[in-house]
Amino acid sequence: MDFFPAFLKLRGRRALLVGGGAVALRKARSLLDAGATLTIVTPETNASVDELVRRHRVRLLRRSFRATDVVGQWLVVSATGVPGVEREVARACDAAGIFCNAVDDVANCSFLTPAVIDRNPVVVAVSSGGAAPVLARRIRSKIEALLPAGVGPLAALAARFRTRAAARLDTFVAKLRFWERVFDGRIADEVYAGRLEAAETMLEHLLAESGRATADVQTGFAWLTGAGPGDPDLVTLKALQAMQSADVIMHDRLVSREVLALARRDAELIPVGKIAGRTLNRQEDTTALLVRLVAAGKRVCRLKGGDPFIFGRGGEEAEALSRAGLPYAVIPGITAAAGCAASAGIPLTHRDSAQSLVLLTAHGKDSVDTLDWASLARDRQTLAVYMGVRRFPELMQNLTDHGRSADTPIAIIERGTTSAERVIRGTLGQLPLLAEAHGVESPAILLIGDVAGRGVANPPAGKPAAALPRVCPQKSAIQRA
Repeated sequence: MDFFPAFLKLRGRRALLVGGGAVALRKARSLLDAGATLTIVTPETNASVDELVRRHRVRLLRRSFRATDVVGQWLVVSATGVPGVEREVARACDAAGIFCNAVDDVANCSFLTPAVIDRNPVVVAVSSGGAAPVLARRIRSKIEALLPAGVGPLAALAARFRTRAAARLDTFVAKLRFWERVFDGRIADEVYAGRLEAAETMLEHLLAESGRATADVQTGFAWLTGAGPGDPDLVTLKALQAMQSADVIMHDRLVSREVLALARRDAELIPVGKIAGRTLNRQEDTTALLVRLVAAGKRVCRLKGGDPFIFGRGGEEAEALSRAGLPYAVIPGITAAAGCAASAGIPLTHRDSAQSLVLLTAHGKDSVDTLDWASLARDRQTLAVYMGVRRFPELMQNLTDHGRSADTPIAIIERGTTSAERVIRGTLGQLPLLAEAHGVESPAILLIGDVAGRGVANPPAGKPAAALPRVCPQKSAIQRA
């Protein structure tokens, strides 16, 4: 971050505003709303500024700025719109060790004023670091539309009970669970509906019950959660809520940093991702850790790329939690086949060419050897192959051996839905050479079928597939032997 976000307590503190126009007027109102003792320095004012000075007993120095004006001030805002004056004010503040904001002039700012959503005592501030103030205001408008008008009264109600709750609940986890029940349940609904007395009565009862039932408060919980294919905007609202509620987040290797950034700031992050060919983070160890954490009273978000029940081993973890008598919920995610195909503009089904969709994994040799190749080689269906990069030659060979045409369109989607996405198209007969020529790496999903030739073709980075020769299926030396 270029700027450290903070909320300043200005009540009773001295603040200086340089300027007397329309922009300065807006800043003056904000400073006065925050309780600052305000001085304005400007050679000229408009009628609105004059009225504000009279009504709020603002000290007005009707002259040009002097460096000595900043002495004794706690904070300075310059809103003249004159570059030379803004630089002069910023230099004076730097010399005196005072925070300075020059409106729309980041170079002369030591702090920024964000776009604000005021639901007193709840305040949300949005900043673009001075790069795009209009964008920050648009983001503010979107957030403002999502925030209930009653969130301020809800915070005020919580403030009245905060000391009593801290005294009655003796652990951090107990306090956390109590306030989650307040903000996520019927009490909040009553406040939003304007029934404040009913909400307060319910909160009284909840606090009494929480004090007697500390053991219940300590009960752990697990969310087996799909994080989607990579794009953080594809994380579901329910998954986001789980990530914000969890004490611990156990995440796979393919869960991106951008998705993890959505988690609660104080949550413990535990990477449990597996890497092909290595024994690190065996599934048995991951499942055992999940059970131990939930049994210890932790709320755990088991975060998996894609969907937890589609090649995510979520079923095994759910069975283990069930055997241990521990509560859990499954939160589905957008699986890689759906997300990556959509990002590449490829329909997985099409009434003219694909009436069925098969999801399969080619993670290891055992997986490849046990597949029903005769069924998979049929026409008019789409195959979506997960974790198959190392098995592309065997996939091509087995499908063509069982009757699938070598001219069948294919698409390799590497790091789909992310900014690093690559879509490489060709034919089934070209598959091994395509992967080698383009240096395809995991994570990548392979789509096989006529639909792979449809949609919007994204040019691959590197040698175009059209320039590669058609490769007829030939048995490898091992297979021939």
